[in-house]
Amino acid sequence: MSRPIRVPGDERRRGTPAATYRLQVHAGFPLQDAAEVAGYLADLGVTHAYSSPLLRSAEGSNHGYDTVDHAHVDEARGGQAGFDRFVAALHEHGLGLVLDLVPNHMGVDDPAAAPWWWDVLQHGQGSAHADAFDIDWDFGGGRVRIPVLGSADDVEKLEVVGRAGGADGDGELRYYGNRFPIAPGTGEGTPQEVHARQHYELVDWRRADSDLNYRRFFAINTLAGLRVEDPAVFDATHELVLRFVRDGAVDGLRIDHPDGLADPKGYLDRLAEASEGRWTVVEKILEPGEDLPATWATAGTTGYDALAEVDQLLVDPAGEPALTALDTELAGRQVDYAQLVHDCKREVTDGMLGSEVARLVRVIGELPGADRTQQTEALAELLASFPVYRSYLPDGREHLDGTVAAVRARRPDLAAALDALHPVLSQAGTEAATRFEQTSGPVMAKGVEDSAYYRWSRFVALNEVGGDPARFGSTVTEFHAAQQRRQQVRPESMTTLSTHDTKRSEDVRARLAVLAELPTEWAQLVRGWLTRHPLADRPLAHLVWQNLVGAWPLSRERAHAYAEKAAREAGTATTWTDPDEAFEAQLHALVDAAFDDPTTRSEIDAFVTRITPLGWSNSLTQKLLQLTMPGVPDVYQGTELWDFSLVDPDNRRPVDYALRRRLLAQLDGGEVPAVDETGAAKLLVVSRTLRARRDHPGWFAGYEPVEVTGSAADHLVAYDRGGVVAVGTRLPAALARTGWGDTALQLPNGAWEDLLTGTRVVSDIAGIAVDALLSRLPVALLVRA
Repeated sequence: MSRPIRVPGDERRRGTPAATYRLQVHAGFPLQDAAEVAGYLADLGVTHAYSSPLLRSAEGSNHGYDTVDHAHVDEARGGQAGFDRFVAALHEHGLGLVLDLVPNHMGVDDPAAAPWWWDVLQHGQGSAHADAFDIDWDFGGGRVRIPVLGSADDVEKLEVVGRAGGADGDGELRYYGNRFPIAPGTGEGTPQEVHARQHYELVDWRRADSDLNYRRFFAINTLAGLRVEDPAVFDATHELVLRFVRDGAVDGLRIDHPDGLADPKGYLDRLAEASEGRWTVVEKILEPGEDLPATWATAGTTGYDALAEVDQLLVDPAGEPALTALDTELAGRQVDYAQLVHDCKREVTDGMLGSEVARLVRVIGELPGADRTQQTEALAELLASFPVYRSYLPDGREHLDGTVAAVRARRPDLAAALDALHPVLSQAGTEAATRFEQTSGPVMAKGVEDSAYYRWSRFVALNEVGGDPARFGSTVTEFHAAQQRRQQVRPESMTTLSTHDTKRSEDVRARLAVLAELPTEWAQLVRGWLTRHPLADRPLAHLVWQNLVGAWPLSRERAHAYAEKAAREAGTATTWTDPDEAFEAQLHALVDAAFDDPTTRSEIDAFVTRITPLGWSNSLTQKLLQLTMPGVPDVYQGTELWDFSLVDPDNRRPVDYALRRRLLAQLDGGEVPAVDETGAAKLLVVSRTLRARRDHPGWFAGYEPVEVTGSAADHLVAYDRGGVVAVGTRLPAALARTGWGDTALQLPNGAWEDLLTGTRVVSDIAGIAVDALLSRLPVALLVRA
């Protein structure tokens, strides 16, 4: 083998990472604790830690995406001292830092904790920070509408704390625990009279769906949109982070939700110039077949597109008919997924994002040939029918044109309104076109990720961010084509399998993929469970059973929390704002039955015992593929061992790093683990592959499919990255019935060594026999011996 290339620390840190490790930093795992794992991360083989947002955020925030002050590191996360210690520890071990940055919005849940927002509420349009927020002052009569009251009558419950003309100004207006400023000189009179004089109006929370006049992140009232397209706002919100970049503390950036920005390209251009071209990726969800605009100054996405490519490869298309039949039986009809998506998105445009649609209508104004009602309906239909998250005019113009044509064909009654809207929405850079783009992304996210994914339960392994549940599996040939394109177009884009936002972890999806190979057996189990434990919403019950089996064994508390969240997100029988107690009691009884009913519990235990080794095989293959495919692989915290987590907050539980250190030390002592419940086999795959990427970057500079021959060729995927060959097993349930037989890997003649097990094999005229190569693990990482 060739000798490893050693790159000086500073140069390696500031270049493209070889691999990253995502850390969720919060009060329970502050920067001081993160510093303690730096040595472990270096031993694991990554070159960069990849941190969740670190700037001062809302009190109690466990994620950091609600920044309240861009000028300070969050004290609850360790503050500046903790940050300095973390960076010093990383540098001591030769590691760099990729930092998550949130430019689109700001946390405003507690105005007193957000100085800019407080100042805007106190001084209105005269505030020095009024231009920082995306507020429609005209619509609110010069006031910001804040949806916080339990009802309109609750204005009578307002209180003034402090006194007019006192040392603290005119005091504060309070509503229970909510604090709001009082404008200078307006503090005399009753609380209601004082409220009427303010630059804000406290309104019934139910009005958020229709009457707000500030842009939000999705439908979250406590996250107010920023106008980062304003150079002054950009400078103020990025000053500290860019200082960290200049000082060498931060080496790369992850940009949250670029689709919310008015001008993503302009933002990335400005950021690239200010950061001197540091490696930067964007949290952009690409629909299948969609590419990032070629002109964006970014290395690529955060990897949901790569996740979908890997997941699809491990799903057996032969399972589709039986699982579709089961879904049709449970739903009482065959689900039209495209129609479901449209309808879910219309619920969003007509409901939780109605304020954003109404603002778009106001911006566009009167158009010839269409009244306001037709115009609103046409806009809602365009948003509900848009095939991607958003366009970036002039990039993506074809999506707008195609959507207009599709809506016209489906809704001829809207032809006049569509004719009037089309040229307005096509003019790049105008407020109307920009706001349409900023709105289509949230409509897609809320309608698909947070609604349709919970309503269509045919096969939830595919209901993942960036995926397409309607596409049931892919071929090895298709996977190779996607990777060759990835190598050509975005070779430094991030790849991932799990994030803080995935609907279920990589190992849950890997286990659930086995159901596509055993669809008839699964359907029989589900029918029995539904008979014994009926639920009014049968598709939701199917979703819950799949997730319980995917994560089993799990605590009763985790199971109940997931089921309740899934039901409320689906919104078909109960909701967050109007819970149906009777339905939720039935739902929780179903969950309890999984633990308490002897027959059901024994069936779950037996089935999970059967499919778990097959899921492990899938897990190892998908991990090897993700770590070796073109791009920069990220390992989400803790997933170097088996991780059977469900949607947040389940996927943000504490990580046992002492256990991982101990297992890694045993592996480094020469142990080749069995594939068992310890997960040591996965840690072996992760550590050996990451070290190879770090020490031998030249091995990962190309991509060529490797030919596989023989009776079980369809069960193997293999490719040469330019010095190292990745080999993985797929569809293990069917393979268990046939074995590898004469299947062979066609590599150049000579001796090859598996970096995972140390096994040496020889390729001759017949190739390498796969049954011998994969006798210990279902994957291999080969180099010339």
